[in-house]
Amino acid sequence: MLQTLQVLSVVFAALTMAQMLAHALEFPGKRRLDRDTYLKVQAIYYPGFTIGGAFEPLSMIATFALLLFMPFGTTSFWLTALAFVGLALAHAIYWAITHPVNKVWVKDEKLGKSGGAFFAAGNTTATGDWTELRDRWEWSHVARAALAVASLIALVIAVIRPA
Repeated sequence: MLQTLQVLSVVFAALTMAQMLAHALEFPGKRRLDRDTYLKVQAIYYPGFTIGGAFEPLSMIATFALLLFMPFGTTSFWLTALAFVGLALAHAIYWAITHPVNKVWVKDEKLGKSGGAFFAAGNTTATGDWTELRDRWEWSHVARAALAVASLIALVIAVIRPA
């Protein structure tokens, strides 16, 4: 059971981190785009990243479950706790900063039933001109990527350390 949780935690955290890192690595190039091009490019993300986004809560659940199996007070316990906190903070940034901007970006898109329900979640829609929204969206992904990378590193070290 422990090894299964370790593998699931690392794999889900890696898949979560990959998506966040992909967005962060595009940041320099996307800042050079004009408004119309940026908004066209932005629309290509939602089908794939909405599906891939399922790994984010799965990574938090698996990492929290793993934390329950780690001997309290050990280095592996604290590294797993750090990984969980990092993943949870990245998720919180999504809902507080990224998602309200996503709602602006997708307001004119034809979404499927589940995508429409997902992007309708939350009461807040971001305001500001497109460059403010772009910067908010892009920087939130840089912060999320940094937290996800740190979480994955902590999790891998926790898993490979002898108990």
